[in-house]
Amino acid sequence: MAAQIGDSTADRISRISSSIRVIPDFPKPGIMFQDITTLLLDPKAFKYTIDLFVERYTGQNISVVAGVEARGFIFGPPIALAIGAKFVPMRKPKKLPGEVISEEYSLEYGTDKMEMHVGAVQAGERALVVDDLIATGGTLSAAIRLLERVGVDVVECACVIELPELKGRNRLGDKPLFVLVSEVDTVVKLDNEI
Repeated sequence: MAAQIGDSTADRISRISSSIRVIPDFPKPGIMFQDITTLLLDPKAFKYTIDLFVERYTGQNISVVAGVEARGFIFGPPIALAIGAKFVPMRKPKKLPGEVISEEYSLEYGTDKMEMHVGAVQAGERALVVDDLIATGGTLSAAIRLLERVGVDVVECACVIELPELKGRNRLGDKPLFVLVSEVDTVVKLDNEI
């Protein structure tokens, strides 16, 4: 899945960023919705997105890619396959058919839960948590807590987009966050090590 010769990291990031559509006032007034469906319609931008994550995580001994519902299910499986890891879906309540373990987290108005199957991960495994976007950090921090409760070492969180003004990375504690595109800064440095 490596990039074609001549496709620099900056060129790939630029293509990814330009393929994301911003929809004002969705789902409610004042929200500038970052729509990744247009990225998925551009096979080259989608491939670049997966390739950049794969390049970062190959050789990092990650055995679990945990995808946060629902758009983490789009990016997580191809990353997991490419790096030789299993994919574990982190779902909303009552979506998984077997026995689950859950973690509650705060929303702007109320709470929600995230669940995963009991036995999907084992203590000592190294995990990457993937979602399309980090805003307030609530779902990513819940995913981290859920995995750590069963003894998994969460290595890093990875998102396509970050909304830095919402300070979501502050809720991740000491867990690193890797993003490709920032709402404010289009290109985020890619040279930091795990």
